[in-house]
Amino acid sequence: MKPTSKSRPKHLPLLAFAAHPDDIEFGCGGVIAKETGAGRAAHFVICSRGEAGSHGTPAQRVLEANRAARLLGASLEFVELDGDAHLEVRAAHAIKLAGVIRRLRPGIVLAPSLVENQHPDHSRLGRLVRDACRLARYGGVRELHRAPSHAIGQLFYYAVTAEAEPPDVMPVLIDVSSPEVLQAWTSAMQAHATQIATRDYVELQLARARLRGMRPGSSHAIALFPNDPLVFDSLTQTSRGGRQF
Repeated sequence: MKPTSKSRPKHLPLLAFAAHPDDIEFGCGGVIAKETGAGRAAHFVICSRGEAGSHGTPAQRVLEANRAARLLGASLEFVELDGDAHLEVRAAHAIKLAGVIRRLRPGIVLAPSLVENQHPDHSRLGRLVRDACRLARYGGVRELHRAPSHAIGQLFYYAVTAEAEPPDVMPVLIDVSSPEVLQAWTSAMQAHATQIATRDYVELQLARARLRGMRPGSSHAIALFPNDPLVFDSLTQTSRGGRQF
């Protein structure tokens, strides 16, 4: 039985996928903080424990990821695929992730960008999530028959590094300037102590957000890249542009 309009939540959940335990926080943590602060449920799916990384043990990385998710107001789960630095694009993986989408029934999905000039797991996971979003809609996929099909509202890609930003996709800028959002985002990034011990990744991401925010006149903004064209009910929803004329 489909939920009625009265029983349907105001905002369908946000589902964010990551190849490694810190990708979401560094790539789009401010967006998560803003959405959960506005009352939207958020859930993270992490597809490795960072076991191939140079710093931190898998056990440490898991603890850091759980703490960071709590600071952002999100829940979290780990999904086993091929392991850190071994991810392959396979139909079985896309179907497995489609099962997660059917179970959680999100309105918005976030995934790493498809640009190849980054950690190879990132772009490969982005492709798998893109395929999973489509497969989740198909009622005849036999491996998914236990859960009803589900169509998401929109898939956005996030870029963990500047090099991972798609050069041919117009970004959507999310204003993350409020002190509460910036504090939650900064704290979540700092929770990954094993990663920031060797490089100031926190300041790197905040500096990227400051540069993005200067264009529309905000203090900080994070870029997301839509997989499909955005549809608006009215031009009133587009009243703020990405630059100050």
